[in-house]
Amino acid sequence: MSAQSLIAVDKLTRYFGEVRALDEVSLEIGPGRIVGLVGANGGGKSTLLRHIVGLYLPDRGSCNTFGVKAAKLSSEDLSRIGYVHQEGTLIDWMTAAQLLRYTAAFYPTWSSALEAAFVDRFELPLNQRVGAMSPGQRQKLAILLAIGFEPELLILDEPAAALDPIARHQFLELLLEIIQNQGRTILISSHILSDIEKVIDHVLILDRGKLLRDCSFDTLREEFLRVRLTSLNGPLAGPVEVRGMVDREQSDRQAVITLRSVYREELDATAASLHCDVEALPISFEETYAMVVRDKTTEEA
Repeated sequence: MSAQSLIAVDKLTRYFGEVRALDEVSLEIGPGRIVGLVGANGGGKSTLLRHIVGLYLPDRGSCNTFGVKAAKLSSEDLSRIGYVHQEGTLIDWMTAAQLLRYTAAFYPTWSSALEAAFVDRFELPLNQRVGAMSPGQRQKLAILLAIGFEPELLILDEPAAALDPIARHQFLELLLEIIQNQGRTILISSHILSDIEKVIDHVLILDRGKLLRDCSFDTLREEFLRVRLTSLNGPLAGPVEVRGMVDREQSDRQAVITLRSVYREELDATAASLHCDVEALPISFEETYAMVVRDKTTEEA
């Protein structure tokens, strides 16, 4: 583990019965990052997050947070971590205001200014009983409870799942503001990839317990290339073939090809030999994620 690592996981393996939820996962997360943890339901995301805060113990391997085994985090260490889970429970009989005051009393670092700004931005009904709130309102309150004491590490497990599109946009803006504080780290798990791609700078892709990618978001975006080839001399002569191709859609005069970007020079040579114009096309985060997972599935077949 490097001296700059906030979280260090080494060959972490966890079973639930005969199901291997995490399969020798190794990774390090340094301070000041917004890390996106993505994967299908049941892929191991929540299991990994619960190891990081010491709720689960490894069957094999290790998980260190703040330089100590996560299972041995002290109360002082835990007070540096904010955690939001989509299925988290709150004290239903309290009003939102009472729950905020109750929680704030445990944290000397609680920010009244941040609380006031959050309540105003998200229109939280402070006088309403928590149990009578809508799922979206409860989730907003859970987020405030997790960030109000300005934690050094903020872990968000599907935090925006119950929020409407406008509230999700406001929440993502809030994350960008939070990360401006030097050394603050955010680890966010979400299946709404179109949302988190706006804020993350690093990505972890988990699939059936295996870590498929651990890289900067820019590196992942550059892994694949999509282009449209348009023939300048009549119909294309047969299917266009390029090394590294993962997808192709072709008509008489055009072919839309997705390939690994490392074969760009061979693509250019093919386009020149076929007398084709080349136009780059965008690839969404969802499509990139699907291709990474499909590659793994193909390798296992």
